[in-house]
Amino acid sequence: MRADARKNRDHLLAVAGTAITEQGVDVSLRDIARRADVGLATLLRHFPTREALLEALLRTSFDELTAKAGELETSSSPDEALVSWLRDCTAWTTEYRGVTVLMAAAIEDTESALHASCVTLRATGARLLTRAQTAGKARTDIDGADLFALVAALAWLGDQPSLAPRADHLFDVVASAILTSAASNEAEGKHRPRARD
Repeated sequence: MRADARKNRDHLLAVAGTAITEQGVDVSLRDIARRADVGLATLLRHFPTREALLEALLRTSFDELTAKAGELETSSSPDEALVSWLRDCTAWTTEYRGVTVLMAAAIEDTESALHASCVTLRATGARLLTRAQTAGKARTDIDGADLFALVAALAWLGDQPSLAPRADHLFDVVASAILTSAASNEAEGKHRPRARD
Protein backbone atom coordinates (compact mmCIF):
# COMPACT_ATOMS: atom_id res chain seq x y z
CA MET A 1 0.00 0.00 0.00
CA ARG A 2 1.33 3.43 -0.93
CA ALA A 3 2.22 5.81 1.88
CA ASP A 4 -0.57 8.28 1.03
CA ALA A 5 -3.16 5.49 0.86
CA ARG A 6 -1.94 4.15 4.22
CA LYS A 7 -2.19 7.65 5.70
CA ASN A 8 -5.77 8.05 4.40
CA ARG A 9 -6.73 4.62 5.72
CA ASP A 10 -5.24 5.36 9.15
CA HIS A 11 -7.10 8.69 9.25
CA LEU A 12 -10.40 6.95 8.45
CA LEU A 13 -9.78 4.39 11.20
CA ALA A 14 -8.97 7.10 13.75
CA VAL A 15 -12.14 9.02 12.89
CA ALA A 16 -14.22 5.83 12.92
CA GLY A 17 -12.81 4.89 16.33
CA THR A 18 -13.86 8.23 17.79
CA ALA A 19 -17.31 8.07 16.20
CA ILE A 20 -17.95 4.53 17.43
CA THR A 21 -16.75 5.39 20.92
CA GLU A 22 -19.20 8.30 21.02
CA GLN A 23 -22.20 6.84 19.18
CA GLY A 24 -21.74 3.07 19.15
CA VAL A 25 -21.23 0.57 16.35
CA ASP A 26 -24.41 1.61 14.57
CA VAL A 27 -23.02 5.04 13.75
CA SER A 28 -23.74 5.97 10.15
CA LEU A 29 -20.94 5.29 7.66
CA ARG A 30 -21.97 8.53 5.98
CA ASP A 31 -21.36 10.34 9.28
CA ILE A 32 -17.91 8.75 9.60
CA ALA A 33 -17.05 9.85 6.05
CA ARG A 34 -18.31 13.38 6.77
CA ARG A 35 -16.23 13.60 9.96
CA ALA A 36 -13.19 12.37 8.02
CA ASP A 37 -13.87 15.02 5.38
CA VAL A 38 -14.13 12.45 2.57
CA GLY A 39 -16.95 11.18 0.42
CA LEU A 40 -18.81 8.01 1.30
CA ALA A 41 -17.38 6.38 -1.84
CA THR A 42 -13.85 6.97 -0.52
CA LEU A 43 -14.70 5.34 2.79
CA LEU A 44 -16.29 2.38 1.00
CA ARG A 45 -13.30 2.01 -1.29
CA HIS A 46 -11.14 1.36 1.78
CA PHE A 47 -13.81 -0.52 3.78
CA PRO A 48 -16.59 -1.95 1.60
CA THR A 49 -18.78 -2.94 4.57
CA ARG A 50 -19.35 -1.84 8.17
CA GLU A 51 -17.88 -5.14 9.36
CA ALA A 52 -14.74 -4.64 7.26
CA LEU A 53 -14.28 -1.24 8.89
CA LEU A 54 -14.85 -2.67 12.36
CA GLU A 55 -12.50 -5.60 11.73
CA ALA A 56 -9.71 -3.24 10.69
CA LEU A 57 -10.42 -0.98 13.65
CA LEU A 58 -10.59 -3.79 16.20
CA ARG A 59 -7.81 -6.03 14.87
CA THR A 60 -5.11 -4.13 16.75
CA SER A 61 -7.01 -4.52 20.01
CA PHE A 62 -7.63 -8.22 19.34
CA ASP A 63 -3.90 -8.68 18.69
CA GLU A 64 -3.00 -6.78 21.87
CA LEU A 65 -5.34 -8.93 23.98
CA THR A 66 -3.85 -12.08 22.46
CA ALA A 67 -0.30 -10.85 23.16
CA LYS A 68 -1.29 -9.87 26.70
CA ALA A 69 -2.54 -13.42 27.32
CA GLY A 70 0.85 -14.78 26.25
CA GLU A 71 2.64 -12.43 28.64
CA LEU A 72 0.31 -13.34 31.51
CA GLU A 73 0.93 -17.04 30.95
CA THR A 74 4.61 -16.57 31.69
CA SER A 75 4.40 -13.86 34.36
CA SER A 76 1.36 -14.71 36.49
CA SER A 77 -0.23 -17.63 38.28
CA PRO A 78 -3.00 -19.34 36.30
CA ASP A 79 -5.85 -17.79 38.31
CA GLU A 80 -4.33 -14.29 38.29
CA ALA A 81 -3.63 -14.51 34.55
CA LEU A 82 -7.21 -15.55 33.82
CA VAL A 83 -8.80 -12.80 35.91
CA SER A 84 -6.41 -10.12 34.65
CA TRP A 85 -7.07 -11.02 31.02
CA LEU A 86 -10.82 -11.21 31.65
CA ARG A 87 -10.72 -7.72 33.19
CA ASP A 88 -8.71 -6.30 30.25
CA CYS A 89 -10.98 -7.94 27.70
CA THR A 90 -14.12 -6.65 29.41
CA ALA A 91 -12.70 -3.13 29.72
CA TRP A 92 -11.76 -3.10 26.05
CA THR A 93 -15.21 -4.21 24.88
CA THR A 94 -16.84 -1.33 26.74
CA GLU A 95 -14.77 1.20 24.76
CA TYR A 96 -16.84 0.60 21.61
CA ARG A 97 -20.52 0.67 22.48
CA GLY A 98 -22.45 -2.23 21.01
CA VAL A 99 -19.42 -4.20 19.83
CA THR A 100 -20.30 -7.21 21.97
CA VAL A 101 -23.51 -7.77 20.00
CA LEU A 102 -21.51 -7.86 16.77
CA MET A 103 -18.86 -10.13 18.29
CA ALA A 104 -21.46 -12.59 19.56
CA ALA A 105 -23.01 -12.76 16.08
CA ALA A 106 -19.65 -12.93 14.30
CA ILE A 107 -18.43 -15.91 16.31
CA GLU A 108 -21.19 -18.00 14.69
CA ASP A 109 -21.03 -16.44 11.21
CA THR A 110 -18.07 -17.77 9.22
CA GLU A 111 -18.78 -15.17 6.50
CA SER A 112 -18.37 -12.26 8.93
CA ALA A 113 -15.27 -10.10 8.57
CA LEU A 114 -14.99 -10.27 12.37
CA HIS A 115 -15.28 -14.07 12.59
CA ALA A 116 -11.58 -15.00 12.56
CA SER A 117 -10.62 -12.33 15.09
CA CYS A 118 -13.45 -13.31 17.44
CA VAL A 119 -12.57 -17.01 17.17
CA THR A 120 -8.94 -16.18 18.00
CA LEU A 121 -9.99 -14.06 20.99
CA ARG A 122 -12.28 -16.83 22.28
CA ALA A 123 -9.47 -19.40 21.87
CA THR A 124 -7.09 -17.13 23.78
CA GLY A 125 -9.47 -16.92 26.73
CA ALA A 126 -10.10 -20.67 26.54
CA ARG A 127 -6.36 -21.32 26.74
CA LEU A 128 -6.05 -19.23 29.92
CA LEU A 129 -9.15 -20.90 31.37
CA THR A 130 -7.80 -24.40 30.61
CA ARG A 131 -4.48 -23.49 32.24
CA ALA A 132 -6.31 -22.36 35.40
CA GLN A 133 -8.53 -25.46 35.36
CA THR A 134 -5.51 -27.76 34.99
CA ALA A 135 -3.91 -26.05 38.00
CA GLY A 136 -7.10 -26.60 40.01
CA LYS A 137 -7.72 -22.85 40.19
CA ALA A 138 -10.87 -22.55 38.06
CA ARG A 139 -14.11 -24.48 37.93
CA THR A 140 -14.21 -27.17 35.27
CA ASP A 141 -17.85 -26.88 34.22
CA ILE A 142 -17.26 -23.89 31.92
CA ASP A 143 -15.40 -23.59 28.63
CA GLY A 144 -14.09 -20.91 26.31
CA ALA A 145 -17.54 -20.25 24.83
CA ASP A 146 -18.90 -19.62 28.33
CA LEU A 147 -16.00 -17.29 29.10
CA PHE A 148 -16.61 -15.39 25.85
CA ALA A 149 -20.29 -15.03 26.79
CA LEU A 150 -19.35 -13.75 30.25
CA VAL A 151 -17.13 -11.07 28.68
CA ALA A 152 -20.09 -9.99 26.56
CA ALA A 153 -22.41 -9.93 29.59
CA LEU A 154 -19.96 -7.95 31.71
CA ALA A 155 -19.34 -5.51 28.87
CA TRP A 156 -23.08 -5.06 28.44
CA LEU A 157 -23.36 -4.12 32.12
CA GLY A 158 -20.68 -1.48 31.69
CA ASP A 159 -22.53 -0.16 28.64
CA GLN A 160 -25.74 0.55 30.59
CA PRO A 161 -25.67 3.97 32.29
CA SER A 162 -27.84 2.85 35.20
CA LEU A 163 -25.78 -0.30 35.82
CA ALA A 164 -22.27 0.98 35.04
CA PRO A 165 -21.58 1.99 38.67
CA ARG A 166 -22.07 -1.65 39.68
CA ALA A 167 -19.96 -3.10 36.87
CA ASP A 168 -16.70 -3.42 38.86
CA HIS A 169 -18.44 -5.08 41.79
CA LEU A 170 -20.26 -7.49 39.49
CA PHE A 171 -17.03 -8.26 37.65
CA ASP A 172 -15.51 -9.33 40.98
CA VAL A 173 -18.56 -11.50 41.72
CA VAL A 174 -18.33 -13.23 38.33
CA ALA A 175 -14.54 -13.63 38.54
CA SER A 176 -14.78 -15.24 41.98
CA ALA A 177 -17.50 -17.57 40.67
CA ILE A 178 -15.14 -18.74 37.90
CA LEU A 179 -12.33 -19.49 40.31
CA THR A 180 -12.37 -22.48 42.65
CA SER A 181 -12.91 -21.80 46.34
CA ALA A 182 -9.23 -21.81 47.26
CA ALA A 183 -8.29 -19.53 44.40
CA SER A 184 -11.20 -17.14 44.99
CA ASN A 185 -10.40 -16.96 48.72
CA GLU A 186 -6.80 -16.04 47.86
CA ALA A 187 -7.98 -13.42 45.35
CA GLU A 188 -10.46 -11.96 47.83
CA GLY A 189 -7.75 -11.88 50.50
CA LYS A 190 -5.59 -9.73 48.23
CA HIS A 191 -8.38 -7.14 47.85
CA ARG A 192 -9.79 -7.33 51.37
CA PRO A 193 -8.40 -4.78 53.88
CA ARG A 194 -6.29 -6.43 56.56
CA ALA A 195 -7.84 -6.59 60.03
CA ARG A 196 -6.08 -4.42 62.55
CA ASP A 197 -4.49 -6.11 65.55
